[in-house]
Amino acid sequence: MAPSWGWILVANVLLGVSQGLTWSTTVAMKVDLAGPRQRGLAMGLNEFAGYLAVAASALATGWIAATWGLRPEPFLLGVVYVVLGLGLSVGVVRETLPLVRREATLAAGPGAELGARAVFWRTTLTDRELSSVTQAGLVNNLNDGMAWGLFPLVFGAAGLGLAEVGALAALYPAVWGVAQLGTGAWSDRVGRKGLIAAGMAVQSLGLAVVAAGAEVRTFAVGQVLLGLGTAMVYPTLLAAIGDVAHPTWRASSMGVYRLWRDLGYTVGALLTGVLADTFGVRPAVWVVAALTLASGGVVLLRMRETLRR
Repeated sequence: MAPSWGWILVANVLLGVSQGLTWSTTVAMKVDLAGPRQRGLAMGLNEFAGYLAVAASALATGWIAATWGLRPEPFLLGVVYVVLGLGLSVGVVRETLPLVRREATLAAGPGAELGARAVFWRTTLTDRELSSVTQAGLVNNLNDGMAWGLFPLVFGAAGLGLAEVGALAALYPAVWGVAQLGTGAWSDRVGRKGLIAAGMAVQSLGLAVVAAGAEVRTFAVGQVLLGLGTAMVYPTLLAAIGDVAHPTWRASSMGVYRLWRDLGYTVGALLTGVLADTFGVRPAVWVVAALTLASGGVVLLRMRETLRR
């Protein structure tokens, strides 16, 4: 039970540090373990596990909150997660750096040596493929941050109860998580670019459906579309970086990508908060839908296919 707002801010900072130390490293390790023919599959499995857990947690905490209250009972579930995760990471996980060193030896050639600054600018702006991936990741998480902040307000304004809001909140990451089992592996077969561009368009459609909706069924359709579009994009973006970046600086490039991608949560929360205060909640959702569609257009026009046959 936080005694003041400052405690909540500190807790969120610690959660952000944990995210950077754990999930970013997990993603890099999965790419280390997977060969170039299975990067999409590996990323799909990783994101499936993560976001299915998000869906299950949203459903569980909604039920716990409706049954026992908002605090502290739902947060006790997070304590259990931390203890289990720490035990598994200490007792089970093995180091993958030797695999990277061997891969780097086999892939030696032009572009093998880049400093941190060069990797940052290459991933952010100068490389057509890496920067296209980065902006798509940022916009993807921008609309995700908007969804977590504004969708409960949209659902509540439509007269839905707490349990219904919790179920809808779980539907989006559940579809996202499960569908990634197929979309990640699919990108290993058909390529990255088409799935990313199409996925952003499907996300935009899902946002538009929610913005125009007025009942549970319509909101559910929008959540399913948003989950499918995100599943098409999320593991594919990471696999595309693995296609392009050299093993010696691949993890650094992924870190830069995740910097911008996860800043999308902050940008989305701030942007949509201002838009919602100024124009209303539903117009804010429409604006984000348009931004998401435009991001897919950037991928379509600027990015070249990264999967090498």
